[in-house]
Amino acid sequence: MPFPSSRPRRLRRNETLRRLVRETNLSVNDLVMPLFVRPGKGEKREIASMKGNYQMSVDVLAKEVRELEKRGIPGVILFGIPDGKDPQATGAYAEDGIVQRATAAIKEKTSSILVITDVCLCEYTDHGHCGHVVKDKQTGQFDVDNDATLELLKKTALSHAKAGADIVAPSDMMDGRVGAIRQVLDEAGFQNIPIMSYAAKYASVFYGPFRDAAESPPKFGDRRTYQMDPPNASEALREAALDIEEGADIVMVKPALPYLDIIRMVKDKFGYPVAAYSVSGEFSMVKAAAQLGWLDEKKTALEVLTSIKRAGADIILTYWAKDAAEWLK
Repeated sequence: MPFPSSRPRRLRRNETLRRLVRETNLSVNDLVMPLFVRPGKGEKREIASMKGNYQMSVDVLAKEVRELEKRGIPGVILFGIPDGKDPQATGAYAEDGIVQRATAAIKEKTSSILVITDVCLCEYTDHGHCGHVVKDKQTGQFDVDNDATLELLKKTALSHAKAGADIVAPSDMMDGRVGAIRQVLDEAGFQNIPIMSYAAKYASVFYGPFRDAAESPPKFGDRRTYQMDPPNASEALREAALDIEEGADIVMVKPALPYLDIIRMVKDKFGYPVAAYSVSGEFSMVKAAAQLGWLDEKKTALEVLTSIKRAGADIILTYWAKDAAEWLK
């Protein structure tokens, strides 16, 4: 008997049948919206390189999050633009810091949406690096002091938890930061606050528009000494394993689209909840092509997000979250 090669064709001819046999189903439940909060009142400044995204003051952002909640989006992740910057990133862990105020305001205005806070220092340091910078006496080169940075990250994560954060998400890529944060949260009575670690964060060119949005480009050098080298795959598994061992509840791969293989490897290896960050460059290049009429933004965005879900991501951080919530109805 010949192989029945015609059967898949018959399934593909009917849209309802295609839905029944679809292997990957993207939904609003998969999405987290990144948001940028800045000082001031009544502020809503469009980010030129990320059309449709804004830097918002706390009052405006709280209203925006309430709208996202109405659309069924489960969570937001907050990035802060502080009132001022200094070498010790004091704005990152100040009790009245910008993210701390935004978190409290969101909790007051909403009932169920999750507030995830980015735990990093680059937006708050005057040099733009993700940690405490020291100068090597022999070479004269500047580098990030890993252990000194851990102390600042612990203070930042704890301040976010005290403000009402549901999840803290360290994105700095310092060694040992997950264990350090887990310890300080547990000791302060925040045992139930999960950690979503940026486990495999690559030194990628796709972050360019974000650095405009967060006003955080490095003033010197780059971040390759503490972010991952793009050609490396096995290293991502080692990084994820270390973070899980230290207490991470969710592990993230960033960026998403150029690293779909890494998402799949991490998911298959550990079976842990996996987040993937569809970063600013992924968003902006599609947005720009759509504005030129080269791509259909809706169809392209949904195909991109579906590919990330198909690769194994349980959570997708994406600047399309608000639009996708409507597209997926």
